[in-house]
Amino acid sequence: MAQAGNEIYDSPRDIPAIIPIFPLEEALLLPRTQMPLNIFEDRYVDMIDHAMRNDRIIGIIQPASSPSETDDQEDPESKPELQTIGCLGRISAYGETGDGRVLITLAGLCRFRMIAEVETEQPFRMAEIDCEDYAEDLIEGFGENDVNRQGLLDIFRDFLDANDMEADWDNVEKSSNEILVNSLSMMSPYGIAEKQALLEAPSLTVRAETLIAITEMHLASEGGETATTLQ
Repeated sequence: MAQAGNEIYDSPRDIPAIIPIFPLEEALLLPRTQMPLNIFEDRYVDMIDHAMRNDRIIGIIQPASSPSETDDQEDPESKPELQTIGCLGRISAYGETGDGRVLITLAGLCRFRMIAEVETEQPFRMAEIDCEDYAEDLIEGFGENDVNRQGLLDIFRDFLDANDMEADWDNVEKSSNEILVNSLSMMSPYGIAEKQALLEAPSLTVRAETLIAITEMHLASEGGETATTLQ
């Protein structure tokens, strides 16, 4: 059983089979995490309106390659090829700014496999999806007891030190293994391929191991580049 906002989902059968999809490069949403979004493009404002009128669910999915690698990246009507695996989010907070923008928060629910895109007259993309392979995402804390928490915290400290960054360690220490792994994966400053590998990891343990390995390679090659604060 998973709760996203005020809604409870007992099984993949509780999830709609056709959803709006939101292609976002280097964006990662995972179960039981929060993703704030500032929506300003007209077609995606329409997408949020559609979701709010229905079940409040949208699918976050990455393009198969960077828009910089495509020829039609400047065309607002272009439809880049997408990855096959994404993550569902339920709109748990909604606000309007008065200048046409919409501010939302997505509550991560469950990963999905995109079966096929659905023809629609809507300005945004829609797809038929299946979540059966990811039913375990609906079980809070599933597999978190096997996570190498100390190894993850050690590499996190190394990354912070290398980038002159700070973290709220009180909140970090209070986080469950699941929230720690998924939150650090979402915040990680990596590209499409790395983010997709973290998303598609078959278990929480493998996701943690993947994040540790990617970060070790990152530190061994170039180190960090951005000075900021993680909270």
